[in-house]
Amino acid sequence: MMDTQRLIALIVFSFSALLLWEAWQKQNAPAPVAHTAPATAPATVPTLPAAQTDGRASHGSAVSAAPPTATASSAPAAPIHVTTDLLDVDIDPVGGDIRRVTLRQVHSAQDRDKPLTLLEPNPEHFFIAQSGLLGDDLPNHNSVYEADQRTYSMTSGSDQVEVRLRARDAGGNEVMKRYVFHRGEYRFDLSYTVTNHGSKPLSAYAYYQFLRDSNAPSQEAAQTSSFGGVTTFTGPAVYTDESKYEKIAFKDVDKGKQPEPRKAKDGWIAIVQHYFVSAWVPKPGEEREFFTRRVGDNRYTAGVVVPLGTIAPGGKASVDVAAYIGPQEKDRLAKVAPGMDLVVDYGWLKVLAVPIFWILKTIHGFVHNWGWSIILLTILIKLTFYPLNAKAGRSMAQMKVLGPKMEKLKQLYGEDRQKLNQAMMELYRTEKINPLGGCLPIVVQIPVFIALYWVLLGSIELRHAPWLGWIHDLSAPDPYFVLPIIYAASMFLQTRINPQPADPVQAKVMMIMPIMFSVFFLFFPSGLVLYWVVQNLLSIVQQWHINRTLAAEAKAKSRR
Repeated sequence: MMDTQRLIALIVFSFSALLLWEAWQKQNAPAPVAHTAPATAPATVPTLPAAQTDGRASHGSAVSAAPPTATASSAPAAPIHVTTDLLDVDIDPVGGDIRRVTLRQVHSAQDRDKPLTLLEPNPEHFFIAQSGLLGDDLPNHNSVYEADQRTYSMTSGSDQVEVRLRARDAGGNEVMKRYVFHRGEYRFDLSYTVTNHGSKPLSAYAYYQFLRDSNAPSQEAAQTSSFGGVTTFTGPAVYTDESKYEKIAFKDVDKGKQPEPRKAKDGWIAIVQHYFVSAWVPKPGEEREFFTRRVGDNRYTAGVVVPLGTIAPGGKASVDVAAYIGPQEKDRLAKVAPGMDLVVDYGWLKVLAVPIFWILKTIHGFVHNWGWSIILLTILIKLTFYPLNAKAGRSMAQMKVLGPKMEKLKQLYGEDRQKLNQAMMELYRTEKINPLGGCLPIVVQIPVFIALYWVLLGSIELRHAPWLGWIHDLSAPDPYFVLPIIYAASMFLQTRINPQPADPVQAKVMMIMPIMFSVFFLFFPSGLVLYWVVQNLLSIVQQWHINRTLAAEAKAKSRR
């Protein structure tokens, strides 16, 4: 029985140590070598399958790699700049593509006074949004568009700002590309209207795609190192009612992996990274075809093709797709499209993490401070597990009371481990003590601790969220290491009030744990360390109370 107890304690310790060691290794690993970008960033151009010679795109036409086509001007045109209450957007007249998106109310991880730029053609973190038309030489994302003006700004009395771009193809067909940005939203609309000025029917399809490298998000956006180097998913993600939420790693795109199903009448496609998501969302009920593809040296596309249908001579047709480029705020995402809130990564214990976050957010609705919300959530979790914790604490306290008797047994039987274990088991039966009582409740609570860890890791609400005093960002490490030091002190105190293991090796491990965990916690987010500090302090108070109660009971029993 003692071997079983030690085994369980060792498993608990080893599992926790493994998680922390892996995180520490990732934190201190050398930075990946950045891919060198070519002088001209590779772009993708819609092309037709070689087998087709009628000059018209089928719905399944690929969006594949090809050199950029020549533009109407020899020098790059100045971008069209759009300003809303939440976004600063640069639209390139070539293709009418989005080349840069700055989130005005979301700040850089490295500079709290600087707004975060999420999309831009940065050679180290290349990420832009492209769109165009397939079929009959219609304008694609290398064609030149004309705009009425170069600067658009949302006025105080308006709820939206509209940008109209116009282009013509070689046959004289007119295309209008229209962006509509909304007040208070990271969602915007992008539509195409095609007017057929020719003498023959025109088949057209619109494609919407993100072009991105596979590099991890920069520190500007993700604060990955703040979470002990734990790697969160970066890459394409697709949702349909049929297959639900599917993540596609860049390495799988290299192998030719495509979304399943490819065609649907619902769903969306996105690029997901820590804290943020960029998505194309066609209207429900419209046919669509999703695709992912590698198109160059460390360049990948993820997008969707939507048909406009056949346009008769003199007629016109339109298609409208929504886009979302912004933070992973669950309430906002749930309003954009079904399943969009699933991009918030809560790990493999999502079934526990989702209700934990809901409780945390509900508490925040009353106290309006995420630090105090974490403290109150910790107290609530402690109360929930109080029966188990009390049982564990009582078992440990009883073991401590048996300490003198255990020492006598060790002196009596010396190195005879078999007789010593038999004598210990007899003592446990006599005193009615379960030696596993202090371990099993801890094992039961491990999933809750892991789920809470992922809640704190994945919730953008804690990014740049202050608590008090020196803690200005609960998603970043404690700048003065106050919480890790308090944690270490609480661990030492907790070790002192708990019974010392009979095995000297196990006793040394329990003494080393506070030091090792405290070193790891130097790199962990202060919100997570705050949880563990409060958890330890509550455990100390509980154990102190149980020890006093048992001591009083033992004293009263001895007087009888």
